[in-house]
Amino acid sequence: MANAAGEFSMGGIAVRLSEDIASSARAKAPANSRSVSKQIEHWAKIGKIAEENPDLPYEFIKGALEGLEEIRRGEVSGFEFRKA
Repeated sequence: MANAAGEFSMGGIAVRLSEDIASSARAKAPANSRSVSKQIEHWAKIGKIAEENPDLPYEFIKGALEGLEEIRRGEVSGFEFRKA
């Protein structure tokens, strides 16, 4: 949560954000079942990946992150190819 100076504590560091970004994060966080800090962290992760991979569309990045989370939770199963 933001302090009186508009700073957010994220993993032990304080980050000062514009009111526009902070307000957007406060609005989006509950809809995505995230805290405000986790919403900002999510946006930072997406932005970092997009910046490092400018040819990847947002939906691909989002799907890859969702897939990684499914693997992390053990929510995957094997796939067998059939011979034609």
